[in-house]
Amino acid sequence: MFATLNTKNMTNNKFEEFTDYQQELAYIGKILSHPARIAIVQLLAEKKEIKTGDISEFLPIARPTVSQHLKDLKEMGIIKGTIDGQKIHYCLDMIKLDAMKKILNKFFDSSISSFMCKCD
Repeated sequence: MFATLNTKNMTNNKFEEFTDYQQELAYIGKILSHPARIAIVQLLAEKKEIKTGDISEFLPIARPTVSQHLKDLKEMGIIKGTIDGQKIHYCLDMIKLDAMKKILNKFFDSSISSFMCKCD
């Protein structure tokens, strides 16, 4: 179902022993595991498209750090970029984000919402 995300970049010798669904959830967690990546995704959602150099003007991180997170997000398939001279225009890959949303909704709807703690 989630062939649109590349979970093969996650390196753990036991990783492949988990279900595809569990691997997909872990991959989403990796994408969202840094506040700078979350901020970049939120910024791109707000601006729709933004040039490489302009992103650091909106975030409290240095340009090299922004560049690294953009590289990570692009490798993760969350953003797309088109080259325009010296700049790259970035935007969100809504197909990938919609797939992530479905996986997370499935997790919370089926796994978490029916959970009742017996510890109380």
